[in-house]
Order: sequence, then structure tokens, then C-alpha cells
Amino acid sequence: MSKRKNRGGARRVESGPPEPADWIASDPTDRRYEWIVYAIAALFVGLLGGYVIATMGRSPGAAPAVTTAGVQAAAAPVVDESALSAYRDILARDPANAGAAAGAANLLYDAGRYAEAVPYYQQAFALKPTDINISTDLGTALWYSGRADEALAQYDRSLTIDPAHAQTLFNVGIVQADGKHDYAAAVRAWERLLSATPDYPEAGRVRSLIDGARAKLQAAL
Repeated sequence: MSKRKNRGGARRVESGPPEPADWIASDPTDRRYEWIVYAIAALFVGLLGGYVIATMGRSPGAAPAVTTAGVQAAAAPVVDESALSAYRDILARDPANAGAAAGAANLLYDAGRYAEAVPYYQQAFALKPTDINISTDLGTALWYSGRADEALAQYDRSLTIDPAHAQTLFNVGIVQADGKHDYAAAVRAWERLLSATPDYPEAGRVRSLIDGARAKLQAAL
């Protein structure tokens, strides 16, 4: 699975897919769908290789812009419909397959089809309600679908699972600042992130975001 994260805003964490053994039908004697597993695995390897090659030529500062409505301005890649169809076929036979639901959601998210990804993330989260990655990915898909309040509610569920989850706290700050214009709440989320994870890889960026939010609060006085 590619790791297309939105450097200008909230980010998706890697919530799948799981090991191939979790994708196939629950009946171990039914091997008709094993070719799907290998086809998807090969596809992921190819996509990852293409992504690495593509990113080698990018300038360090290049990043997709994010509007206040939570939608990427940069063009998203086209989803691989054959892989998506394979996941849907698995889910038609086994609706309780959380890995297939998360895999379909990730494909749609990475293609910028956030609203379509939401129900698959919801299905996966219903099956794995303690999986913080699926929970936060669902919240981020909601955010990029323009549903800020629902995104924040989902992030609250994530923080119930892990109160110090760095990516969730980062995303909460983004949605509070860009979606709700609640800069005080954004500062609280980002400060909580830095307190819980002092070695956060983008701590400098978070401090800059905090400074910017505080400047907006000061300007509103």
C-alpha cells in the first residue's frame, strides 16, 4: 500500500492490508479466491515501486495543498478498479473480512475518493473497534469528505483507544484549526502531541503550527 500522506493537512495512517492469509474466504477448503491474493500482492509491489521512483524526482518542498473544506487541491491518482473489485468480491462472500474492507478503503482514499472510502472504513472499524489505525483513517476520510464534526468524533474514539496517539493528535489540530477555526483547541491538541511524543519526527512543523494558531488567537483579541 502506498503511503500518500497529505503533508498540508491531516494524514492517513497505515491500516492495512493485513497478511494475505486474512484476505481469503474463511473456508480453508475453498481455494478459488487465492489468485486474488497473489494478484493484489503483486499489484501492491508494483505500485510501491512506482511511487518510490516517482518521489525520487520531487523537490523536497513539493506538497499537495489542502483547502479549508478538507479536500486536496492536487490531482489524486486513479484507483486500480481491478484491485478494488477483488476486495469487493471478497467482501461479498465474507462481509466480516476486516482486512478486505480496510484494503478497499485504502485504495479509494489514496485515489482521493474519500467519501467512497468512508463506508469501507466504517465496516472495517465495526469489525475491529480497537484498531486505532482504522479508526483514525476513518476520521481522516470523513475530514476530507467535508465532515469535520464527524471526523473529530471519530478521532475522539481513537484517543479513547490510545490517548497519546501522535497521528490522531496531529489530525485533531488540523481539523480544529482548518475546519472549525478553533485555534485554541488546535493548540491544545498539538501541545498534547509534543508532550506525549517529544521525539515526534515533525516536531518543528508542529511548533510552527502552534505559533501560527496562537498568532490567529492574538489577532482576534
